[in-house]
Amino acid sequence: MESTHDTSAKRILVIDDDVELCQLVNRFLTQEGFDIESVNSGAAGAERALTKNYELVVLDVMMPEVNGFDVLRRIRAQSHIPVLMLTAKGDALDRVLGLEMGADDYLAKPFNPQELVARIRAILRRIKPQADAKSPRTPLVVGDVEMDRGARTVRRQGETVSLTSVEFDLLEVLLQAPGQVISRETLTRDVLGREFSPFDRSIDTHVCNLRRKIGLLPQGTERIKGVRGIGYVYALPAEATT
Repeated sequence: MESTHDTSAKRILVIDDDVELCQLVNRFLTQEGFDIESVNSGAAGAERALTKNYELVVLDVMMPEVNGFDVLRRIRAQSHIPVLMLTAKGDALDRVLGLEMGADDYLAKPFNPQELVARIRAILRRIKPQADAKSPRTPLVVGDVEMDRGARTVRRQGETVSLTSVEFDLLEVLLQAPGQVISRETLTRDVLGREFSPFDRSIDTHVCNLRRKIGLLPQGTERIKGVRGIGYVYALPAEATT
């Protein structure tokens, strides 16, 4: 099992109206070295997420009065803090909607606590600042898109593009190999930090969100093209003229 040393200072907020579940999650994540707080209402959870300093939010969809989608909408209006949503088992619509609204990942209830830890660690690894000497210092530039990997910012035609942590990492993988097809398996592993499943459409939803935010090439064609049955490719600027 991965050492808990690196996660000892990571503060996580759990928003779920199920008090017993919160207690179980708090106990387990605390044993894994995380600093956990829980809130049992959506309204209070949204306020806490925006006024306190957390590394990640675990957010349940099904809550009375203010549900998880409303909470996520309030959070995303002001913050890019990573959000892992808890959805009903088998409810694919909730999963897709959550991802489209800016959730970083989801986990279906009931879940294995070890899987929850794995998902949390995968998200935190994505947003961890790269402080070693080998981390990229020069911007990654493809056509009119410029990515500063140190500051984790993206500019298109000089204008800043606001991306979630998943969208940023997805775009980085694609920009590193423009014109080359990247399989969905590779994107799922490198971006989401888990093995690909044919029934998991998360990476496709993230690609759709990224396409909408990054826009078209100046010539009016898609920047990110789908290759049926394989994956996605970031189009070389020259491709727009063909």
